[in-house]
Amino acid sequence: MEGLRASSGLSSTHIRASRSKTQFTKHKFLNFQFNPVPTSTFSRKTPSKSKLFTAMPSSPSFVSTPEPELEADSRAEKFDWYAHWYPVMPVCDLDKRAPHAKKVMGLDIVVWWDKKESSWRVFKDACPHRLAPLSEGRIDQWGRLQCVYHGWCFNGSGNCNFIPQAPPDGPPVYTSKRACAAVYPSTVQHDIVWFWPNTDPQYKDIILKKQPPFIPELDDPSYIKMSISRDLPYGYEVMIENLMDPAHVPYAHYGIMRTREPKVKGDREGGSPVELSIKKVDRDGFVGDQGQFGINKFIAPCISYAHSSPVVDTGDSAIADAEKQPSMQRRQSLIFFCIPVSPGNSRLISVVPTNFNVWIMKVVPRFIHHLAINKVLDSDLYLLHLEERKIMENESSNWQKACFVPTKSDAFVVGFRKWLHKYAGGQVDWRGNHGGALPPTPPREQLLDRYWSHVVNCSSCNSAYKGLSALEVVLQFASLAFIGIAGAAKHKANTMVAMAVVCFACSKWLNQFIYKNFHFHDYDHAFR
Repeated sequence: MEGLRASSGLSSTHIRASRSKTQFTKHKFLNFQFNPVPTSTFSRKTPSKSKLFTAMPSSPSFVSTPEPELEADSRAEKFDWYAHWYPVMPVCDLDKRAPHAKKVMGLDIVVWWDKKESSWRVFKDACPHRLAPLSEGRIDQWGRLQCVYHGWCFNGSGNCNFIPQAPPDGPPVYTSKRACAAVYPSTVQHDIVWFWPNTDPQYKDIILKKQPPFIPELDDPSYIKMSISRDLPYGYEVMIENLMDPAHVPYAHYGIMRTREPKVKGDREGGSPVELSIKKVDRDGFVGDQGQFGINKFIAPCISYAHSSPVVDTGDSAIADAEKQPSMQRRQSLIFFCIPVSPGNSRLISVVPTNFNVWIMKVVPRFIHHLAINKVLDSDLYLLHLEERKIMENESSNWQKACFVPTKSDAFVVGFRKWLHKYAGGQVDWRGNHGGALPPTPPREQLLDRYWSHVVNCSSCNSAYKGLSALEVVLQFASLAFIGIAGAAKHKANTMVAMAVVCFACSKWLNQFIYKNFHFHDYDHAFR
C-alpha cells in the first residue's frame, strides 16, 4: 500500500518518473520514483504546535531464511495496548454540528465538538441512563451533548447538566456521579483527533505526561498535506503488513500504479528483488532500512512512516549537494495511521506531506485525489480480506510456520510480526470487547463498498457525491423538458430532441460515474 503515493501529485492514478534538470536532488524510494525528505525522528515528548485539549470528571542485516532472527530488546518489556494515544479521525472530516460514532480498539466512542470550550471531546458512546448511544443524539442550543432518547444533557467534562424527567423542586439527581458520561482524555495533534483509551480519572491529565507521537513534517508550514481516511474489512495486523510491503505493488496494483522498471524484467509486471533490513526491534517498534531508498519506521502501535534519503546526481553540474541547498530539495513522505477497530476491521488515515507541485494539490479538488487512492485500496482489498482468514485458520501464533518468507523483501513484515509476538502478546488486546473471531465474509460488492467505508465520513467526497447526484437529477429533468418543448414547438424540434438525447446520455454516464467512484468499483486481476 505504498501505493497511496499515487494520488499525491496528479489526479492520474499513475506515478510517473520525473527527470527534471532543475536544481533538485534525484533519488529513489523503494521501487518507485519518490522524493527526498530530511531525516527526522519521532518524539513522544516533543509538544506539537497543534492545539491540545484534555477533558475528564550500522545495522544487522536481514537473513533470508523462513524464520529470520532479528535483534530485539533482551528485557522484553511488554507493550501495553491501553497506555498509548490512538488517532480517531482527521478534524477536516468531522462536522461540528453533530456527534460522530466511531470504534477504536473495540471501544464504542462518540466524538463531538464542545463549542463552549472550543475543543473536540471523546466520550463512551453510552448514556448512563439506559445506555442509549450518545452518537445518535444532537448538540443542543447551549452546546451540550444531548441524548436523543430521554433528553439528558452533558457538558464537555461529562457532567450531567439537565434531566428533563427530574422535578425542578426535587433532589438534584443530575449531580450524581452515576449521571455522568464516561469521558476519555482527548487531544488534537497534526489536525487529527486522538484519544486515550481509558476513562479512569487518574488519566485526566495524561497529556501533560505523554503526548501522541510528534511528526515534524506534519507541523512544517512549507509542506502541503493530503489526507484520507477509510474503514477497511481486514484487521490491523494485515493492514500494517501490507503498508510495509513494497514488493506487492507491481502485482496487486498492476494497471493502476506505474513502478520503476528494473533493467531486466522477469515478467510483465516487472517485479524485482527489494533489499530491506531491520534495525533494533524494541517495545516501541522498529526502524527499517531500505538501503538506497531510505528509511521506514514503525512507531507502535499505530504509525508506519516512510521517507527517502536524498541521492545527489554528481553527473549534472547544475545540481548542487543536498546539504548545501536544503531549501531546494523536493521532499515528500508517506505517513500511515493504522487503527485497530475490531477483529477483522481497521481504519486507515493516510497523510502525504509534500513541498513540491503544491499548486496541483491546491487546484485539484480533494475528492479527485481520493478517487485515485480508493482505487489503489480496492485493488488488493478482497485478497487481503481472504488472506487474513487463512492466517487465522493456521492461528496467528504460528504465523511464521504458516507463511514462507525467504526473501529480504519481507523483512519489514517479519519485523512487525516479531514485535507483535515478543512485546505485544501476538495480537491486539481487545480486553473482552470482542471474542477475537472474524466476522463472516459479505458479498463482494458489499465488501468493496466505498460509500459507507469512506464517502459518508469524508467531507470532500460526501459533498461531491451530493452535488453530482443533484446534477444527475437536473439532467434528467432537462431531458424531459426538451422533449416537451420539442413536442410543442413548430420550429427547431430536431434541435430540442437532440438536446434531450444529450442530457439523457450525460445523466446515464454520470450515474455510472457516481456508482463506480462512490459505491463499488470491482478489480479483476485476471483481466489486467
